[in-house]
This record gives sequence, C-alpha cells and structure tokens, in this order.
Amino acid sequence: MELMIEDVLEQLVEMGGSDVHIQAGAPIYFRISGHLQPFGDEPLTPHESQKLIFSMLNNKQRKELEQNWELDSSYGVKGLARFRLNVYKERGCWAACMRALSSKIPNFDMLGLPDIVREMSERPRGMVLVTGQTGSGKTTTMAAMLDLINRTRAEHVLTVEDPIEYVFPNIKSLFHQRQKGEDTKSFSNALKGALRQDPDVILVGEMRDIETISLAVSAAETGHLVFGTLHTNSAAGTIDRILDVFPPEQQGQIRAQMSQSLLAVFSQCLVPKHNPKPGEFGRCMAQEIMIVTPAIANLIRDGKTSQMYSSIQTGMKMGMQTMEQALAEHVKSGKVAFEDALAKSGKPDELGRLVGGAAMKAKR
Repeated sequence: MELMIEDVLEQLVEMGGSDVHIQAGAPIYFRISGHLQPFGDEPLTPHESQKLIFSMLNNKQRKELEQNWELDSSYGVKGLARFRLNVYKERGCWAACMRALSSKIPNFDMLGLPDIVREMSERPRGMVLVTGQTGSGKTTTMAAMLDLINRTRAEHVLTVEDPIEYVFPNIKSLFHQRQKGEDTKSFSNALKGALRQDPDVILVGEMRDIETISLAVSAAETGHLVFGTLHTNSAAGTIDRILDVFPPEQQGQIRAQMSQSLLAVFSQCLVPKHNPKPGEFGRCMAQEIMIVTPAIANLIRDGKTSQMYSSIQTGMKMGMQTMEQALAEHVKSGKVAFEDALAKSGKPDELGRLVGGAAMKAKR
C-alpha cells in the first residue's frame, strides 16, 4: 500500500510528535517529546521520498525548489493541523523536515507562563524579545502574548513571519499577517511598510540583519509594541548578538536606543519532564527573564553585558530569574531530572549549588 503524506502527518499528531524527517535511504523519523524515533522499519527509496515531498508542493514551489535546491514553506491538512516545511537536497536526493503547528492558539493558562510575561504583553510600547534555540517554543510563547492582546485590547496587530504559524482570528484586535516569500520579499521591506500601516503591535519573526533590527528598534522607539525573536541562549547573549550585527561606529547609537526601548528578554528552553503522566506534554519550559530596569539599561548603554547575569540573579522581586534559577525550581519540584536540567545549563556549577548536594550525589 502506497504511503501518503497525510497518513504520516496524522500519525505524528496522534502520537503527540513535533517534527517529521523525510530522507532517502532511511525510514521516516518522528521527534516525540524531544527524542527521535523511526516510524516503521522500511527505508524510503529516492523516488518515494521525492514523491512524498513533492505531493505537498504546488507548481510554483516545485520550480523554486528545482532552481534553488532549498525551500521554506507551510503545508496544511484540513481538519488536522498546519506544518512548517523545509525542503533541501541531501546526498543528491530530496529531503524534508516538517514541524507541526497547533491549530489551537496557546494561551497563558495552558502554558503556565510567569505573570511578568503577561505584564510585558500589556505594555503599550517598547520591545520584547523571546529567544532560544530552534524548537524551544519561542513562537508558542509569542502566540500566547498576542492571544492575550487579541482578547483584551482593540489594537492593530501586524506580523511578519516565515512562515505564518498561528492564524489569529479578529476578536478584539485587527490582525494582518504577512508571510515572507508570499506577501513580502523581506522582513526589512515589510517593516518599512508597516510604519505606514497604522500598527499598534508589530511581530517580527526573525531579527537577523542590520536593517531589520534597526527598523524594529525604531518602531519600538516611536510608540509601537514590538515583539521579536533571536536564536540566542541568554539575555546577555541576546544583547551581544544584536550589537555584533552593527559596525563598531554604530554600536554606541544602538546601545543607547536599546537601553531606552527594550522592555524585556525571555530566553527559554524545553526540558524533558521526569516521568510525565499519560497524555501529558513531555517537556516543560524554563525561562531566563531579564526586565530592563534603570540598572540594566545602564549596563546596556555602557556595553557591560557581562554584569547582566548578576543583576538578573538579584532581580527576583521584579520578576527576573536566571536560567539556572528556573531549572533549579523544576528539579526541586520533581518536574525534571537533575541530569536533564544540567544538559540545558550554561553554568552547571551554579545549577548544582542552587539544587543542593542531594542532586549532585544522585548524579554521581
């Protein structure tokens, strides 16, 4: 019986998986609760893998793929889910990775996000950055923040994404969602136009190049609430990454702008749960939270990012926490194993100190 892509995706959703990998010469792989496992035993032939992948593409997408050998897109199965799709060549054959996008927009209660994240969503202007590695739940966190705005405020929300992941209905807010490659040629082009489109809230799916970052910071300075993402693992690393995009002669200016417009940085990761209950999501989120207080703003302005960690450590009354503090709380509550928390920590000695000797002895 011929394998259809809809059958594969339906099985992924039923198993609670997040990703599908399609490759010639290997079986299909699912990622479930952060771990890869094969779906079946039979390896795909090059013809079978190409047929599965091309069944998700229209003629325009196939032409683009054959010209560029790379393609970012999305694919939806009615009544099931939408998926983020990346197609590429591997050893001369077509391969693909797909990520399941929930059709249900996440909310604060579902995710258990800290109150300070809700508070940042309620600010009228400024910049909020959500950072982390691929697959750390950045899009999910930002979707929950936009959902809160949508249910509580009458705002014009403009998003620029690659691709669009969650489709928002207009509840109290008016949403315009633009996809790179289909609705706009670049993030920077979309942001230039955004400032003439009367937005109150702007979401920038990727902040990578100097023009996009400059426009996003300017939008936050001029009275808009701006959300953005970066692939960084800490608050201090996020500031450094933004500054490193700019030439040395412009870094003083961008530091001054960031110190005035940045509200918060949420750097997050997903950690496997320790003995999850049947039907329960197999990972929990840990967040490093940096709120830009006057002291933090001074560190940004003066380029002293190395001192931010200690400022976050002592800022718990304002809702701040380091990644190690967040991971330690999960270990103490029994949600995650110490070894799994350790794998996500950039400061293992600090995590061990916070957890206490019992966990260190258990590890040995």
